[in-house]
Amino acid sequence: MIKVLFVCLGNICRSPMAEAFFRYLVKKENLTNKIAVDSAATSPFQIGFPPHEGTLDILKQYNISSDGLYGRQLKKEDFWKFDYIIGMDKSNIKNIFKITGKPNHPKIIRLLDLTKYRIDVPDPFYTGDFDETYRLVAAGCMALFNKIRCEQNL
Repeated sequence: MIKVLFVCLGNICRSPMAEAFFRYLVKKENLTNKIAVDSAATSPFQIGFPPHEGTLDILKQYNISSDGLYGRQLKKEDFWKFDYIIGMDKSNIKNIFKITGKPNHPKIIRLLDLTKYRIDVPDPFYTGDFDETYRLVAAGCMALFNKIRCEQNL
């Protein structure tokens, strides 16, 4: 089983959006028995909470399930549990390195570095623009999905 973990600051906006979108792709391609998806936060502030209302609204708009999405904190042992650890911005990546104790490891990737954009996914908690975040998350997730399919021969 290939395991993918999406990480952002609070695990209420970007990373659960990415988790839900990626699960949608995995299910659509009938790979649920080969790829598992989760998300986590680098901060402890929203542990146990459901995603932000804006994230839930945008997922509902695109008929993507938000079932089972609740905030959890990234743990050091997640490094060993997941094959791909995907941060939403440079700050997340820095904190993932710090929490896992694995700086500059190739399994830790900034999501949009896999796309032509090569920028941070803006945090809609601060920008209020869940549409832009969704567009960028979707592009990054599709690029990651293609990368995994190629690397894992799926």
